[in-house]
Amino acid sequence: MRVAVAGCCHGELDKIYETLALAEKRGPGPIDLLLCCGDFQAVRNEADLRCMAVPPKYRHMQTFYRYYSGEKKAPVLTIFIGGNHEASNHLQELPYGGWVAPNIYYLGLAGVVKYRGVRIGGISGIFKSHDYRKGHFECPPYNPATIRSIYHVRNIEVYKLKQLKQPMDIFLSHDWPRSIYHYGDKKQLLKTKSFFRQEVENNTLGSPAASELLEHLKPTYWFSAHLHVKFAALMQHQAKDKEQTAKATKFLALDKCLPHRDFLQVIEIEHDPSASEYLEYDIEWLTVLRATDDLINVTGRLWNMPENNGLYTRWDYSATEEAMNKVLEILNHDLRVPCNFSITAACYDPSRPQTQMQLVHRINPQTTEFCAQLGITDINVRLQKAKEEHHLCGEYEEQEDLESNDSGEDRSEYNTDTSALSSINPDEIMLDEEEEDEDSIVSTHSDMNTPSVEPSSDQASDFSASFSDVRILPGSMTVSSDDTLGSPDGREGKPGEALESEDGKDLTELPLKRLSDEHEPEQRKKIKRRNQAIYAAVDDDDAA
Repeated sequence: MRVAVAGCCHGELDKIYETLALAEKRGPGPIDLLLCCGDFQAVRNEADLRCMAVPPKYRHMQTFYRYYSGEKKAPVLTIFIGGNHEASNHLQELPYGGWVAPNIYYLGLAGVVKYRGVRIGGISGIFKSHDYRKGHFECPPYNPATIRSIYHVRNIEVYKLKQLKQPMDIFLSHDWPRSIYHYGDKKQLLKTKSFFRQEVENNTLGSPAASELLEHLKPTYWFSAHLHVKFAALMQHQAKDKEQTAKATKFLALDKCLPHRDFLQVIEIEHDPSASEYLEYDIEWLTVLRATDDLINVTGRLWNMPENNGLYTRWDYSATEEAMNKVLEILNHDLRVPCNFSITAACYDPSRPQTQMQLVHRINPQTTEFCAQLGITDINVRLQKAKEEHHLCGEYEEQEDLESNDSGEDRSEYNTDTSALSSINPDEIMLDEEEEDEDSIVSTHSDMNTPSVEPSSDQASDFSASFSDVRILPGSMTVSSDDTLGSPDGREGKPGEALESEDGKDLTELPLKRLSDEHEPEQRKKIKRRNQAIYAAVDDDDAA
């Protein structure tokens, strides 16, 4: 099966599908599946644009609305996850996943599906420690805080995914798993993106939550985006016992959709020829959703997932054969994802722009049907009830968010949150509100490992319990002074076989293109740079 993988899409569906058509002409056959690693931007109308966490000058309608309206149809089945620049109100309608347009499927906050026997999982958003232990409390209309926190990964989604035991073929995340750069051509990465150097040195680049999932799931392939650079790595996992064969994960991150950028890769993936041609639900994942339904939280208060520490009566929510058989009976042994897409919001009309379109918190019929069938909670229904009873959204939510920020939950060993990109990356959209964020501004003399407030031992151990550093990293994790120099063929930190592309070439040996004309000095003062050409072919080097 020929699978195309795209990095940050930024709403450029027409360009991506045009590129796929070109690849089909040049390649050995048609593309069977397209996987998108976030920043998809499923924008239907002007109201959706206002829910996208980018400065107003970057709010462009792009081309998704044509697929939503039915004017166009995706030529290949497209599966995507959310990133940190999304029409969040649209994706929030589908917390468990669903169709955002015919033939375009969103995996949800976290999800697992099967296509032609290939098991595909993913998690949406990016990691931020100060929101990680909160519930899904945000709902439209968003305020300046919740328009950003809405796309932050939560512990419950990671917890659900960690209940899975069956093998995973492909996994998608927007930000990279932390430490993955030690398993690829680190020298070439730093040569291309020199402003990652400090975070690589401190091992703070990427998501610790994704790293934990990588260690637990051990998928055959892991695809990411977010950092706007192509990077391949091979991580050899340790076998739990001598009788088991050690697994390996082929990691590939891709660039954003722009001319002359490495934003698309076509890979041949083994599949089951006898498997259904339809997109299917994953029975183990559905069973976990039913089991963990009571854990759903729609408040902004901090909470921990159950664990075997004597405080919980239950901590294992993995799927049993009996529970999976019960779900199969509920679905009448039919795991096909129904093609039940429906339009839930007015579609953009270029001839009749509506800049003052009202923003509504909607209940999507796909989610209603899915929850009713499985007997689980529709998060948005719960949120609306909470809003009516306790005024959870708006002023109440904002006050609670401020209170929680004063509670010290950010005092953990994961204090830097660099998975969201510090402001030293000139190739990323930055929000004006983030200028004074402690996680967004890095000065020349700042210590990335030093929290602004000393953590208490209870708080640090409490939060860090969510992440275990169980992976054996390559022998040399230090970044020497010559790591940004030398040949791109350097192969430190890549045990085992090489990652190959569809044409049999070693992906880690392919020279990475210079992705922009920026020249980053080794020492920088405080940066408030904004990328003026995030959607243009040429980067603007003028600092704000």
